[in-house]
Amino acid sequence: MENTENKLSQEEQEIDLLELAQKLWKRKKMFYKALGGAVIVGLIIAFSIPKEYSVTVTLAPESTRRTNSSLASMAAMMGFGNLASSSESDALNILLFPDILTSNPFALELYSMPVKPVDSDTVMALNEYISTVRRPWWSSVMGLPGKMVGGVVSLFKSQNETMKVDTLNPFKLTIAEAGKVGAIKKTMEANVDKKTGFTTITVTMQDPEVAATVADSVVAKLQDYVTAYRTKKAAGDCEYWEKLYKEKQKEYYEAQQKYANYVDENKSLFTQRSKIEGERLQNEMNLAYQIYNQMATQLQMAQGKLQEAKPVFAVVEPATVPLRPVAPRKMVILIGCMFLAFIGTAGWILFGEDIWRKIKNNSIN
Repeated sequence: MENTENKLSQEEQEIDLLELAQKLWKRKKMFYKALGGAVIVGLIIAFSIPKEYSVTVTLAPESTRRTNSSLASMAAMMGFGNLASSSESDALNILLFPDILTSNPFALELYSMPVKPVDSDTVMALNEYISTVRRPWWSSVMGLPGKMVGGVVSLFKSQNETMKVDTLNPFKLTIAEAGKVGAIKKTMEANVDKKTGFTTITVTMQDPEVAATVADSVVAKLQDYVTAYRTKKAAGDCEYWEKLYKEKQKEYYEAQQKYANYVDENKSLFTQRSKIEGERLQNEMNLAYQIYNQMATQLQMAQGKLQEAKPVFAVVEPATVPLRPVAPRKMVILIGCMFLAFIGTAGWILFGEDIWRKIKNNSIN
């Protein structure tokens, strides 16, 4: 009995599917019209979106943890064991690269960098190029109300308010400057592989040469940013020891000169007083030399720590001018429009028309 009911339900389902397919097939002309319209709409959308080019640079940073074996052995010999101990892990992790790349200070460093588009004979600042990028026509239509409001507001501003100095104040950006900074940040993206530590930096622009130029500059500035951060303390220590080294060097040279002058002036004297005075000056010179020698050692170790603190980035994949755009993907847009048109038409034939008739009949009654 149960088997008979299962067979009947399966047959009913097959009959329902066949009826739906026949119903759709009878209205195939509607599908042709809908798909034809979808092709036209898809082509309009695809060709309205400006081309974009991407440049990807791959970096392989060295490990942030080091053991300064050479410095440790040197410090142990001189009695300065704490100075050259193994370095601790840095606070600046490679996982922060994406956040650094999308920060305002980093974008402001690129704000005025010179770029030269392919179709231009003049070099312009990046913020000027950002103002010339093309946008789809619907962006202009949607932004028209905002422009109208801005134009009306500008009419009520005094002449002194509308005049502004052509200088960038990072602390207080104008609406236009903030928009350009935001646009620059959107063009950059960084992804970090947590397992391998490889960092990929992608810059997307409408001009291939500008994209390659910005990508190369981003890598250089990111390296400078990380180097400055990680060598800040070591550079401060190096400056401190260099200052002490020069001071002790001066004191040693002065003590040496005093002793030499005394010896030259008292060559023929053999009194006990002259002997004691000579020994005192010689001891002062030797003490000054010992301190001077220690400062020289400290300075050498500080310079070694500064050199080892500098990060090294191996550029696995350098920036090159792309030959083909990555967007818009015209075929994907076209297929997507056709798919939506097919689904919409099928839904209208199967369900929409019946619902519309019921609504229409109810409104008439």
